[in-house]
Amino acid sequence: MTAFEYDIQFIKYEVIREVVRLAIKGTLKKEVKNLFKILVPGPKARTRCCIHKERAIIGERIKLVMGGDKKNENVIEVINCACDECPIQRFTVTEGCRGCITHKCIQACPVDAIHSINRRSYIDTNKCIECGKCKTACPYNAISDVMRPCHRACNAGALSIDEDKKAVINNEKCIQCGACVYQCPFGAIMDKSSVVDITNALMKSKNDENKHIYAIIAPAIASQFTYVKIGQVASGIKKLGFYDVIEVAIGADMVAVNETKEFIETIEELKVMTSSCCPSFVSYIKRNYPELGKHVSSTVSPMIAISKLIKNTDPLAEVVFIGPCTAKKMEINQEDLKGITNYVLTFEELKAMLDAFEIDIQDCDEIPLNNASYYGRIFARSGGLTEAVKHLVEAENTPIKFKPISCDGLIECDKALKLLKFNRSNSNFIEGMACSGGCVGGATALQHSPKDNNEIDKYGKLALEKDVSKSLRLIKAEKIDLHRGKGFMSK
Repeated sequence: MTAFEYDIQFIKYEVIREVVRLAIKGTLKKEVKNLFKILVPGPKARTRCCIHKERAIIGERIKLVMGGDKKNENVIEVINCACDECPIQRFTVTEGCRGCITHKCIQACPVDAIHSINRRSYIDTNKCIECGKCKTACPYNAISDVMRPCHRACNAGALSIDEDKKAVINNEKCIQCGACVYQCPFGAIMDKSSVVDITNALMKSKNDENKHIYAIIAPAIASQFTYVKIGQVASGIKKLGFYDVIEVAIGADMVAVNETKEFIETIEELKVMTSSCCPSFVSYIKRNYPELGKHVSSTVSPMIAISKLIKNTDPLAEVVFIGPCTAKKMEINQEDLKGITNYVLTFEELKAMLDAFEIDIQDCDEIPLNNASYYGRIFARSGGLTEAVKHLVEAENTPIKFKPISCDGLIECDKALKLLKFNRSNSNFIEGMACSGGCVGGATALQHSPKDNNEIDKYGKLALEKDVSKSLRLIKAEKIDLHRGKGFMSK
């Protein structure tokens, strides 16, 4: 069994597994109301102050596994009853306070939350709004900042703390990267799931010849389930009831070709082009740098590319993407992409489904994977897309110089976008990955390891074809429109 990185993942896994088990039996609607008691049998709580609170939180997790709040368009939700264990006193006056006469901290506070006793400053936590102005004003740096992990993780600035000290997500700023999901130590922030719909679809397809459900696996899967061969993982996935298992890396090859062509044709006018593979990166530009929308490649992501190819080949197809990315759950519902990829399953959810279906991938025979190229497979790590485009630009023998920059994580992306905004970019191609490390660092990966990039490179080197164009020679990919609709950045 895969070792989970932390206990929150295991709790989440247990809930997903039991919900899927009931869906397989066809008794979910009847039995779900008592599922929280099965998951938390008692008499003592495992992780919370009492069994009643723990069951309440599990009940909210069950709702999210079953699709969450339909009125909330965000794929990420806060479990309010679970969000109460973090320190509520973010700013604290330390022993470094010298009791200075100016008391700049008191003057800087907009809500009169700081007072002085015997010349030393104290913060009234009941009044404090955590604005940080006191810390900035203190000449001795004597005020410490214990920022909540979820707040610190959100480099998009979408997460704040309300008057009840609960985490709040601003949907207008959120890019669904899932950083807060991964970093919350109490699991109080969680992504919605489609495992029930996927399970029902798989069960139905067994008796329906007109329903072909394909699993498309992201190349980041090479960094997961490392105790078996990737062909065994694919075999286990197929045993869930999928009609076939396809590498998203083939879609990455298609994207590399299309994006390279777009780069060569437009770079003289644009001066700088950005990648479009990472939906969180594209959303970040749309929300924070809308004026840069013209620089974003119109090429679809590898997930959408391979889904288009499958549906062009098989009109009976439905497609389930399997990867480490919560933002993919948002991407499939975007106006110009809706219906191309039908569902998204995370690696966490995949593990739970395999166990619910009682499939041990260690017992599975290895099946061959599709013939994606080395370059398509390394899309999973930061810099992989850049290497693929560089390889293709050089193959074209074009006089255009390719001057790329690979941005690893949202902070680096923001720096590159600021330079582009003020016409100070030294590159003409910006690869943006919102997650540190690239897709392998996705929020819902089972494990995040320093060795992830090595696993991706090993997976890439297993490819029969090293050249992108050769991997696509048997596929009529040129017939597939890989461009998004005009104005997609303004929607």
